Amino acid sequence: MQYMKATLIAKAKEVNDDGSIVEVVIWELPEPTPPSTHKYKYRLFYGQNGKCRIRYDNERGKGDHKHINSHEIDYKFTSIDKLLDDFEKDIETWSES
Repeated sequence: MQYMKATLIAKAKEVNDDGSIVEVVIWELPEPTPPSTHKYKYRLFYGQNGKCRIRYDNERGKGDHKHINSHEIDYKFTSIDKLLDDFEKDIETWSES
């Protein structure tokens, strides 16, 4: 089995005063992971009270998508900056509700 060489772009984990957790991991790959057309592999996670509230990720065979609670929704990836902005907006919306 041959593994692709990947470059870590971002890795951060934050535990907030309210106990919520925000974790971001982004890799740049030599080639896209099908069916994604971009060269990034990512996992963005927001959890609270021991539960996953929001997660953005892409995986082979599924492509880009996000999870809001137990709902999985297709996600249109355009750039890393937009991905991070969308993730932050979802966290803000979740925190306000």
